Amino acid sequence: MSKTILATTYAVNPYKGSEDGMGWNFVCQIARFNKVIAITRENNQPHIEKYMKENPSEIYQNISFLYFDLPYWMRFWKKGGRGAMLYYWMWQKGIVGFIKKHSVKFDIVHNVNFHNDWTPSYLWKLGKPFIWGPVGHHPLIPKQYFSLYKKSYFIKDRLTWAIKLFFWNASLALSRTAHKANFVVAMNKSVADQLPLKPGKNSVIPSVATEDFGYDLNRIKDSFTLISAGRLVPLKGFDLTILAFSKFLKNLDDISNIFLKIVGSGPELALYKQLCKQENIEQNVTFIEWIDRKDLLEMYKDASLFLFPSHEGAGMVVAEALSFGLPVVCLDNCGPGEFITEKCGIAVEMKDHQTTINELALAITALYKDKELHAKMSKEARKRFENYFHWDRRGEQLDEIYQKL
Repeated sequence: MSKTILATTYAVNPYKGSEDGMGWNFVCQIARFNKVIAITRENNQPHIEKYMKENPSEIYQNISFLYFDLPYWMRFWKKGGRGAMLYYWMWQKGIVGFIKKHSVKFDIVHNVNFHNDWTPSYLWKLGKPFIWGPVGHHPLIPKQYFSLYKKSYFIKDRLTWAIKLFFWNASLALSRTAHKANFVVAMNKSVADQLPLKPGKNSVIPSVATEDFGYDLNRIKDSFTLISAGRLVPLKGFDLTILAFSKFLKNLDDISNIFLKIVGSGPELALYKQLCKQENIEQNVTFIEWIDRKDLLEMYKDASLFLFPSHEGAGMVVAEALSFGLPVVCLDNCGPGEFITEKCGIAVEMKDHQTTINELALAITALYKDKELHAKMSKEARKRFENYFHWDRRGEQLDEIYQKL
């Protein structure tokens, strides 16, 4: 039976990836089975309306957008990502009054995106069945993985963790959010370690997913190319990527047809280029700071493996890599390590810095030398995408939750 879902989606932009793209896709997936009233920020309106005009779809008949922001005097200090979490908290508090003022009619309210397990929601005050999530959790980055970076990164990470600890242990609003939620969708298993989730009233559903861009198992690849993608910051672990790749190359006689492509930009680009020079692998590593999405998809098609030793609790790029049948080599953590299985990738245990590099290199070597293993993992990667990381699976999972309420 179709219901009307009121979805708060702070970040929505169909032209972007990451959190904005996730917001758009969740709205569309909800609309496959139910009516959805999506509330988002005012600055998203032109992008949404332009995209819907350029890409007509019958599904839009089930979608209504409302746009809400706090007055300028309450947000003039927010610049891009600076102050985003504080403003999001204020936005969440203000949206309750906005909904009541507009007398919005709905059956279920769903706090969809841009939140995590330490920022409360207030949608339970609307007195309707309340779904919270996917709620994210980013783990503490082990100290040894900061060894090559400025000390300020480590200090900032620990200060952020201290703020999270305060909310987990002292925020009445956060504990009330978890208690009042009729169902909590957790992005990974670690959320349950921090929040008092109700038995039978929660599930683990990653926020990341992707569409099907096409996959050719028999595509001939001229080289053995590794791809790694993301913002060039310590969180993404690109020092591990580069040093593991270098270690892998040093055990080979011929490296003329083996390449690493790093797609992304960020403040540590100079450090990573210096690492490549230090390791004498500059001729085998390409940094691509910006690329058109269409060209990135072609790059995935020609790649052999996705190397992603990130420390975060998510990773949209992992879903994309799996959709192209790329085996994934990552860390055994609550992010990418939970997204893959031993059939479609290799998750390396987090130990000291050098041991982690060595084991990542061994994983790459295994997939390079054992063609049968690589072929099997490639097939399983595609299956993993089809069964678990296709956007349609998210729509089906959400509708199942809605119907149970």
